Amino acid sequence: MATVLVTGGAGYIGSHTCVALLEAGYEVAVLDNLANSSAAAIDAVAEITGRHPRLEIADCRDESALEKVMAEVRPDAVLHFAGLKSVPDSVADPLRYYRHNLESAAVLLRVMDQSGVRRIVFSSSAMVYGTPDELPLSEMATTRPANPYGWTKLIIEQMIADIVQADARWSAALLRYFNPVGAHPSGLIGEDPEGVPGNLMPYLLQVAVGRRPNLPLYGTDYPTPDGTARRDYIHVMDLAAGHLAALERLGSPVGQVQAYNLGTGRAASVLEVIAAMREATGHPLPYEELDRRPGDVPELQADPGKARRELGWSATRTLADMCRDGWAWQSTNPQGFRSG
Repeated sequence: MATVLVTGGAGYIGSHTCVALLEAGYEVAVLDNLANSSAAAIDAVAEITGRHPRLEIADCRDESALEKVMAEVRPDAVLHFAGLKSVPDSVADPLRYYRHNLESAAVLLRVMDQSGVRRIVFSSSAMVYGTPDELPLSEMATTRPANPYGWTKLIIEQMIADIVQADARWSAALLRYFNPVGAHPSGLIGEDPEGVPGNLMPYLLQVAVGRRPNLPLYGTDYPTPDGTARRDYIHVMDLAAGHLAALERLGSPVGQVQAYNLGTGRAASVLEVIAAMREATGHPLPYEELDRRPGDVPELQADPGKARRELGWSATRTLADMCRDGWAWQSTNPQGFRSG
């Protein structure tokens, strides 16, 4: 039974991926500093799966702590989720994002190498593409991020690619997420951002549950059919399945690094998401029209064909599923993990 170290495993995508790993029979250890996550998520993962992951509370930038965890856990592979992830925050404070995300990755990769652990799945982002020349986006599209968050992801991708090029014992998968949303259908885990949500779906859910009065709708003059930004939304459990598929292909053969788009191949506008969420929640969900946010792009849509061909993975859940499961989480946990 293989063991996987999941950095940032108490966070939104990490916790759902832990469920997928445990249900597939893996042993799971989580390393998380709990800065924007909760240990309660790990307890909920245990409730869902009947198996409790090991939780180590530490920061990826703490080399000695990471060395200790690596020596004790002795993982066969690492899934790296830990990092700062807000586009507007990265625009407002770029240096914080560069220091935190790049240092975390550099320390992790060095400790992995010293420990003889050279298989990694990296949580990247479609933000590496920036404003696309054409849609849908394939992995061969030009990478030119439009914000510091996207640049940190692209630089880490390059770091990993350079390591694999230098040492053929390494294998890596770079997973470029489009827009993860939704929650586990049990309602026991879901997205629980600290402070004001930076993304559409969690903000809408907080409006629906009464935590916020209305949604700020940033930009109604985009070159899209209804003037609002369009995104390829993917259910977080489909995303978790994508990590499992990528993990199981690592090392076949060794000495390779591959990037994969994880999306549905379909885009929905902000207004379309609002309509779907109104249907799922039964709430009116008022919004306030505002100017565009710096760093946002008009439209992103994946071409997920490479993941389908090489990993045997495809997203199966609909926007209605995403809204239904997100509402199951938020309505049961109106204050997130702080509800209890």
